[in-house]
Amino acid sequence: MHGELQTLGRAVKQAQYRQHRALDGALAAVGTTLAQWDALRAIARAPGASARALASATFQSEQAFGALAGRLVAQGLIERRPGHGRRIEHHLTPAGEKVLAAGHQVADKVLADCFAPLPAADRATLLGLLRRLNGEED
Repeated sequence: MHGELQTLGRAVKQAQYRQHRALDGALAAVGTTLAQWDALRAIARAPGASARALASATFQSEQAFGALAGRLVAQGLIERRPGHGRRIEHHLTPAGEKVLAAGHQVADKVLADCFAPLPAADRATLLGLLRRLNGEED
């Protein structure tokens, strides 16, 4: 039994790794990385969010997200603003919105290629199964 589960776990990791490498390589053409683009996506989904919330949304530590956010500020892609108490809010700049939009176009193509071997019904099934594993509602 453990061999089958380990094979399954490795197959999921392999698919994720291939997808991330393809996305990271393609996003370079629009001047960003997968980590940066993912941070821009998270900020766009939750404007004004704290570093703690954004770190969680992007699967990073707070320290790693803070360093990434610093680079995004230096590139003029996001702004940090004082929030309630000691909280710092994160917002996209117009330049950040442009990079995010360009990244969406790149990601749509890359992901279409990654999932092309699966018919739409299989993709829907896979998504449902992954959501169930992650404890999400369908």
